[in-house]
Amino acid sequence: MGIVCNLCLGIGLVTTLLLVRLYVVLTTTWAAKLRGRRRASDNCSLAVFLGSGGHTSEALGFLSALDFSRYFPRTYFIGEGDSLSMRKALELEAFKAADVQKDTRAIPPTKTPYTFIVIPRARRVHQPLFTTPVTSAVSLAAAVWHLTIAPLVCGGPSAEVLLLNGPGTCFVLCIATYLNRMLGLSSPKLIYVESFARVRRLSLSGKLLRPLVDRFIVQWPDLARGGDTGAYRGWL
Repeated sequence: MGIVCNLCLGIGLVTTLLLVRLYVVLTTTWAAKLRGRRRASDNCSLAVFLGSGGHTSEALGFLSALDFSRYFPRTYFIGEGDSLSMRKALELEAFKAADVQKDTRAIPPTKTPYTFIVIPRARRVHQPLFTTPVTSAVSLAAAVWHLTIAPLVCGGPSAEVLLLNGPGTCFVLCIATYLNRMLGLSSPKLIYVESFARVRRLSLSGKLLRPLVDRFIVQWPDLARGGDTGAYRGWL
């Protein structure tokens, strides 16, 4: 009986500590939303998840407006088997590299400016719902490896900003980021841009991630009504 009581007490203590830590992380995230912007001259390492199809087109459209001589190194997270997104990203990198060479004022990075990381999809199109927990767990394990374990083991740099815009795997990457925050490790700021296709209602990913990300942006004014759904920035 005493062993059971001690076990319950230990579980209760650990649970309490985890809840306190989660509260601290969440309040820190909400406070970060109120802080000022970075200086325009600061460099920023950037990661983005390319969710295939229209999501990839939108995400690359966001990146095309950025100054690649400032936002580097860049990390592209791509779902397993999505060779088209990788090809589109390479085309954008080649186009931007040509622009940098033409601009005599731009200082090219001395290290490799971009990398690709392939992770299993959390859920495939038309995948049965009862198998989703298994594939999501595999996807989460891969995300934890690349965002949490690999930077510690290999000593590689971690992104300062992670840009997300729709597919379910975004939620997996968000959970991995929060694991870093729970452990006090370096973690990227999370920016979620709701898909242009979402005019009146948020996507499931948007509903799940809205209270968790550091910046939540919508592209239609109807989604921003009420003031708590997200920041309306027009068509991006």
